[in-house]
Parts: sequence; C-alpha cells; structure tokens
Amino acid sequence: MRRKQSGRFAERVVIGVDDVGAEERIVIWIERRPGALWAVGRAVNPQHRPSDEPRPDDWIFEGYELEDALEQANGCLEDDVRVLEEDGRDGSGVKPFLREELLKPLEKWFFGERKKD
Repeated sequence: MRRKQSGRFAERVVIGVDDVGAEERIVIWIERRPGALWAVGRAVNPQHRPSDEPRPDDWIFEGYELEDALEQANGCLEDDVRVLEEDGRDGSGVKPFLREELLKPLEKWFFGERKKD
C-alpha cells in the first residue's frame, strides 16, 4: 500500500536514462523527522516500489542543522544533474533546494498548522 509522504518539505526529480537506455527517475527529498532531525533521501525509480516507504539505503543524511541538510541534498542533486548532462540530456530545469522553501512548511509544522492527511 502506498502512503503519502507528509514529512517531506521539499523534493526534486531528475529524469535520465540508466545503463541500458531505459528511463530512470531519481527522487531526492528533504524531510523533517521526530526529534528535530532533518533527513535527506535519494531513491532511484521509487515509482516501481510497492510502497512509498523509504528503504534504509535511501537515506544519505540525518542531522540537526538545516544548512547541513541543504548542503547534502544539493550536493547529491548536483551530482545527478552532472551525470544527466554528461549523458547529453538537459539538466537546466532542475533547481537547487533553497532554505526559504523549507522555512514555510517548517513554520506550519512547528506551530501545528499542517493539513491533516
């Protein structure tokens, strides 16, 4: 069963091709976890999985500082976009994660104004 990822504050999708030329979808996200932790995940072709639940090896960062999460997420995103461009595809439409885009949902989350799923 699929579930909604309500803890995700920001997400980027990079669409490229794998080693055999088939379309490959890479999803990178930043989420807020219990205990005031930020987490960054990266999944390849998550649309083919039976659940939206991240796998243990999807996590690339967990820590308390937003700036560290942004650095990890943007570093991962830059690497995937570089590979995309090396394969001759256009990566210009993939925008970096920004602090400001995370502050609005953080305020809503912190003050209990999140929409109920």
